[in-house]
Amino acid sequence: MVDTETARTIVGIVGNVISFGLFLSPIPTFITIWKKKKAAGFKPDPYVATVLNCAMWVFYGMPFVHPDSLLVVTINGFGFCLELFYVGIFLMYSSWNRRRNILLALLVELIFMVAVVAITLLTLHTTGKRSTLVGILCIIFNIAMYTSPLTIMRRVIQTKSVKYMPFYLSLANFLNGIIWAVYALLKFDPYVLVPNGLGALSGLVQLILYATYYRTTKWDEPEKPTSEVELSDA
Repeated sequence: MVDTETARTIVGIVGNVISFGLFLSPIPTFITIWKKKKAAGFKPDPYVATVLNCAMWVFYGMPFVHPDSLLVVTINGFGFCLELFYVGIFLMYSSWNRRRNILLALLVELIFMVAVVAITLLTLHTTGKRSTLVGILCIIFNIAMYTSPLTIMRRVIQTKSVKYMPFYLSLANFLNGIIWAVYALLKFDPYVLVPNGLGALSGLVQLILYATYYRTTKWDEPEKPTSEVELSDA
């Protein structure tokens, strides 16, 4: 019979594979942006939120913060680099107003991350205390990552169209939340369990919306003029 630690390692590896798919799932969206040379209609919010989320989890998984969390570090390190690449594409193909907002958001995230690292390492001197502080922050920002598609979900409901809500991203979010929730239950870790349980729920809602509005989506409908889209995205 497989012991708990071995099972946790196996589930963690599966979680890395699914998370890998999650991080790669927006590629069709960015191919579309690259071909059209404009990002109008697509929201950068989830990708900007995920940059900070991944940075927080990499820090959480460090041995001097939360030991025995190598699998958390590996996948989130990969995700951090890839999300920065995605955000870079938004910067290339967006209007100046949107670029400014994205850059300001990234600057705020950088300042916040530096502050968290400094406070954690200089004022907390045990891994238990460090895990608690960083873990709570990870819950907050993991929830932000999973709820950031709410802006897209609202647009789906308003327009009765799933044209700008990538199916594979929603599916990957759902599967990712499920597998990491199981990982957290095998060696109880509330900081991993809470946000991923909510993430699975968020992904499920997105899949339900996709099934509901897929048939009413007009895939060949002309896009709104850029100025109108930018105003609605402000």
